[in-house]
Amino acid sequence: MAESRPSLLLVDDDATYRERLAKAITARGYEVRTAADAEAAVLLAEADSPEFAVLDLRMPGESGLDLLRRLMAIDPTTRVLMLTGYGSIATAMEAVRLGAVNYLTKPADVDDILAAFNPDGSSPDPNADLETPSLARVEWEHIQRVLSDCDGNLSEAARRLGMHRRSLQRKAGRKRPAK
Repeated sequence: MAESRPSLLLVDDDATYRERLAKAITARGYEVRTAADAEAAVLLAEADSPEFAVLDLRMPGESGLDLLRRLMAIDPTTRVLMLTGYGSIATAMEAVRLGAVNYLTKPADVDDILAAFNPDGSSPDPNADLETPSLARVEWEHIQRVLSDCDGNLSEAARRLGMHRRSLQRKAGRKRPAK
């Protein structure tokens, strides 16, 4: 019976999130293998290439984009979904260019993740409204990404963004804006 279940490789450095998502995907009929980083994921994929893969974009060591390249080299038929808390148009375009079938920002529930693969081969609904993020949300996500790149150093992030430190502190402290 296990052979008839589609295989899915889940790669995320957040152990709690990874295990909860793995349980939910398993409950929906998938054989799920998990990895905390790119090296472990590559070993799993080389041993038995998955049909589907969900990759976190930002992980210690190799990024999800680097891992995507490696997985596509192992098996170009693997359907890969990029999942990230730091969404941007540039990384979404790069992921799709490298072979990802879709790109979602966290938090995404298991149904959204599985629907993003379109496992039944159907095409996305062309009449579905594509949500354009608000300018406030895009700004907040960019600030969070730069802060992450600077390891939380507010002064360095303010310098890179070309803004006053106090303005950045005020904007970074706000809650995530609605889509």
